[in-house]
Amino acid sequence: MVFFLFVGLIIFQRITELVIARRNEAWMKSQGAIEFGQGHYPAMVAIHTAFFLFFITEVMLFNKELSNYWPILLALFLITQAMRVWALASLGRYWNTKIIILPGANVVKRGPYKIIKHPNYLIVAVELIVIPLMFNAHVTAAVFTLLNILILSIRIPAEEKALRELTKYEAAFTNQGRFLPNLLNKCDN
Repeated sequence: MVFFLFVGLIIFQRITELVIARRNEAWMKSQGAIEFGQGHYPAMVAIHTAFFLFFITEVMLFNKELSNYWPILLALFLITQAMRVWALASLGRYWNTKIIILPGANVVKRGPYKIIKHPNYLIVAVELIVIPLMFNAHVTAAVFTLLNILILSIRIPAEEKALRELTKYEAAFTNQGRFLPNLLNKCDN
């Protein structure tokens, strides 16, 4: 029962985010935004959809139970959710599941984007580990972490290239790490 409630809430959250993304996409395109990365986007959607199918299957098929470490994992999950809301709210209408860039728009440098370039990708990476481990779904955690690394190795360069072409991305994110704060440069200043 706890498992289905937990998964149901996450799926509801993801569907809500897709509705927001579509609304943001329509607004951005009405402002002249351009979409990039259409070639890899279906694979990204497939990976994220398959994650839930594999996760549910692994837990149900192998009678997985709540991890002994569930309080720690739940705390990590709740932190990722707070970070997710912070990242999405910081981007506002510019947030999307697709790479959609408004030419000449100011690069968002508020919220977690003050600290790192890609907080949402970091959050998703942590979620793909924490969510399955909460229910001892180790195979799902391992497989989808690897698939996420693969898709992000395509996604992030495509997104950064689009941002460099149409915005002042490089100037906005000089000396900033992709997933972790660049503490060495902070110490030098």
